[in-house]
Amino acid sequence: MPRNNLSDQRSVNSSGEMTFFEHLDALRPHLLRSAGVFVVLMILAFISKKLIINDILFGPLNEGFPTNRLLVWLSSVVNSGETNRCPPEIVNTTLAGQFNLHLKISMMTALVLSTPYILWELWRFVKPALTPSELQSCRMFVTWTSCSFFTGIAFGYLIISPFSIRFLAQYNISERVTNMIDVNSYLSTVADVTLACAVVFELPLLVYFLTRAGILSAAFMQRYRRHAILILAIAAAIITPPDVFSMILVLLPLLGLYQLSIAIARRVESKRLVNAGKE
Repeated sequence: MPRNNLSDQRSVNSSGEMTFFEHLDALRPHLLRSAGVFVVLMILAFISKKLIINDILFGPLNEGFPTNRLLVWLSSVVNSGETNRCPPEIVNTTLAGQFNLHLKISMMTALVLSTPYILWELWRFVKPALTPSELQSCRMFVTWTSCSFFTGIAFGYLIISPFSIRFLAQYNISERVTNMIDVNSYLSTVADVTLACAVVFELPLLVYFLTRAGILSAAFMQRYRRHAILILAIAAAIITPPDVFSMILVLLPLLGLYQLSIAIARRVESKRLVNAGKE
């Protein structure tokens, strides 16, 4: 029995197919290079704490932030009485809280910035196993995935985060209660909302690859549109703070992404039928 297994293993190797451990050996340099880029970016992010934390992550607190200025302008147009308000007081309540948060923010920044390179290394690893037609259809994988990722980050940072912070920081159940927001709570909220939007904006690409694999179809997405709207509404409620306005603000782009995904699925299916007709 062992001899048969050994002969089978040799026949697989002689046929040119790689074993599991050979795949791991081929993957190792890609992982090492990705880890190296991640560590370098993490060190740079740790050093650049003023830019990343004070200027970027605390940016939505400033009245000069573009979204906050837009809100003040809209309030003046509709005469709602909304004016510039003092930003909430940010406090730290644990001894190692600021240092641990500094490390966490540095790691998240490095992960965001290194995402295109990690995707490129993943593409380099998978590329030799693809057929010419698959290479043709996936040649822009890194570019489109990175663009969708950073578009989601921009949407979460410029739109969702300011609305979330403005609502939650100003919400008051009683005049006797003063909001003193923990720094970890604030920065985690900004980072989590932004990254959640980045992941959600990958929906069209996910639909594209699932459709190409034959797992998903435009007809299926069209048939279960109402169910999808309910799921997207729940996702929007999870991403945003508990107010209806922010939820609608997130839900509308999600519905647009879902409709775009249906159009992408139809296009993939039509191209598949054209290629099948040519064959």
